[in-house]
Amino acid sequence: MSDRRPFIAGNWKMNLVREEGERLVRDLIHSVGEVKETDIAVCPPFPYLSDLHDVLVGSNVALGAQNMSFEAKGAFTGEVSSSMLLDVGCKYVILGHSERRELYGEDDEAVNRKVKAAVDAGLKPIVCVGERLEQHEAGQSRDVCSTQLRGAFVGIPPEQFRQVTIAYEPVWAIGTGRVATPEHAEEIHGHIRERLTDAFGADLALQTRILYGGSVKPSNAEGLLSQPNVDGALVGGASLKADDFAGIIHAAEKVAMS
Repeated sequence: MSDRRPFIAGNWKMNLVREEGERLVRDLIHSVGEVKETDIAVCPPFPYLSDLHDVLVGSNVALGAQNMSFEAKGAFTGEVSSSMLLDVGCKYVILGHSERRELYGEDDEAVNRKVKAAVDAGLKPIVCVGERLEQHEAGQSRDVCSTQLRGAFVGIPPEQFRQVTIAYEPVWAIGTGRVATPEHAEEIHGHIRERLTDAFGADLALQTRILYGGSVKPSNAEGLLSQPNVDGALVGGASLKADDFAGIIHAAEKVAMS
């Protein structure tokens, strides 16, 4: 096991209303209260961040958001700024998720501007990269991830990059029930770390956590998390059930302590 502390983050996407979310996090806190070696976060929809922050206070579960604007304030109807996220208690923010890229047209430049805004504000971005099915089948996984990494971190100095977590999310495995094999995940995570070494140096690359996302569940979590360069998971559907999410967290804790 590396010196990198495992990190399991749950992306609820556009799911759960307040009562459901509060019940979930209370059950989760009860299930993972003794976890010591793994960092944990939940990323609910915007309307419930403040309410869930109040439930999470004093627990070992941190709060994150699913997106943010690169603008600080102003006439940007429907957008949410970094200062607003900090104000309601967020520590993390997911940026560059494939659904934002595919459904809402966010390109690498937009992701880069968001990363800059997040690290400038003191938020810890979870920056997503990953290839579509046709790119995967064409053997382009490495090239796609390299391009997205370069684009996301233009102009980010090493001292700010220290705040960043990377999430490798193969688009073909998100919500499909398909999952990358542990060997494929390790191959791409190792490639990502090599590209980070080129950009920021070996020491910083070795300190950076790289999560896997894509149909992670308790039954496959330990195999994925046992890989040397897989430092945790960005969990979608399984994060909507406290028992499933806790099972993944306990798998990470088991690997961390082995």
